[in-house]
Amino acid sequence: MEKEKKKKLLAEYKQQQKKEFEASLPIPRETFLDLFDFLDQELESLTCPADFTLTISFLKGRDLEVEMILEFLEANGAYCDCEVLYNVADLFED
Repeated sequence: MEKEKKKKLLAEYKQQQKKEFEASLPIPRETFLDLFDFLDQELESLTCPADFTLTISFLKGRDLEVEMILEFLEANGAYCDCEVLYNVADLFED
């Protein structure tokens, strides 16, 4: 297979993966971005509590379904507040 065709196929695959990820989001992308900003700000002055204390506070403050969102976060590599930033936020980069 020629090099250009491989590049095109890889780009198409990445685009499809991005679409599937976006479709799997349990809340709007913008809400996740707000969550990342909130956690970044809070964790500047605090040590990670090694759980989802801050994330749950954010979600409850917006009347969002906590359990469903935590399941999504865990499925994407986050098991505490700091891992939401370190593991999940990277998935939202363009």
